[in-house]
Amino acid sequence: MGGRPVNFTATLRIALLALRVNKMRSALTMLGIIIGVAAVIVMIAVGGGAQARVEEQIRSLGSNIIMVLSGSMTSGGARGGTGTQPTIFEDAAYAISREIEEIQAAAPTLRGTGQVVWGNTNWSTIFYGITPDYLEVREWAIAEGRGFEAAEMSGAGKVVLIGQTVAKNLFGDASPIDQVIRVRKVPLTVIGLLERKGQSMTGQDQDDLILMPISTARKRVLGAAQAKSRSVSSIMVKVRQGADMNDADQRMRELLRQRHRLQAGQDDDFFVRNLSEILQAQEASSKVMSLLLAAVASVSLLVGGIGIMNIMLVSVTERTREIGLRMAVGARARDILTQFLVEAITLSLIGGAIGILLGVGGAMAIAELAGWRTELSGSSIVLAAGFAAAIGVFFGYYPAQKASRLLPIEALRYE
Repeated sequence: MGGRPVNFTATLRIALLALRVNKMRSALTMLGIIIGVAAVIVMIAVGGGAQARVEEQIRSLGSNIIMVLSGSMTSGGARGGTGTQPTIFEDAAYAISREIEEIQAAAPTLRGTGQVVWGNTNWSTIFYGITPDYLEVREWAIAEGRGFEAAEMSGAGKVVLIGQTVAKNLFGDASPIDQVIRVRKVPLTVIGLLERKGQSMTGQDQDDLILMPISTARKRVLGAAQAKSRSVSSIMVKVRQGADMNDADQRMRELLRQRHRLQAGQDDDFFVRNLSEILQAQEASSKVMSLLLAAVASVSLLVGGIGIMNIMLVSVTERTREIGLRMAVGARARDILTQFLVEAITLSLIGGAIGILLGVGGAMAIAELAGWRTELSGSSIVLAAGFAAAIGVFFGYYPAQKASRLLPIEALRYE
């Protein structure tokens, strides 16, 4: 017991030799760790992909957005849908941005649908009459061309910005800038191509649209009935960064009720929707789902750790005489403890390395074959590898300690 200590290199060599002698048992022991590590990496990648998709939707919508819509009309006891009664007007948007300090910008919009024609091609899409604030609210950049000028906004200029989907279906790979398209038979010049936004949270293609000055939509495209009205389809409101969304929402409701001369107890004749809250709730649920997936996958690692402890206990029993001989020739209890710990950690690390390769390959295969978005991160790989090593230490310590406490005389007599 008091002999010369065995160095770590010799201990590592003995541990690896013991694992190599029992190759099949070592492989089966590592299987739980391999499956656990691979499962953790794949689940975190899938959950991360879902979360990244939600974050993209928030960015594509524009942050801190509140939407104001017209009320519903009741006729003969039957209530129409949202927007059937025109109760929101263009000047309300200017009042909101002017009188509520939490508001950064408010953009009134007029919405319509129609066939767009260029040469021999045509496409059915949505068009919006907007003010310059719309691009700021939506955080939407122009990829090619320019935005609307002040004279075009005030003078119902015959100009439009188009989304990527419209450009693809009308012009293919050619540039749409300076081309003349017809929207409801009205010729309009394309002056800008919008950056790609992708799908919204409801699956709608946000790039399938045309933007024009609100005066153009009202006076030239939507017809005489709309030309005499100041009503709008909706107002998109952007709250300043850091401002309280609920306070802004409440103050906006109070302002609109005051402008609409609604008495206490009367229902609102408009609708207010906080789009960011919906997306943030979806983001929170996505994070919870990611954590849940990782937790479920981690159970496999625990099962693998229990397998390591079980096999190491069997190994201690089988090698009792060997332990006794080593102690008899000078090995200390600490050397025996180190040897069995090294064996357990080596099993975990080799299993972890194989699991990492399988996990990365599995995540890539899911992305390719199933079409799901996955996000592989270095932190998830390090986490899985560290967890595997920790399991080796945790579940290998008890068998190693049991081996180190054997008495040499009793170990040598063991049959």
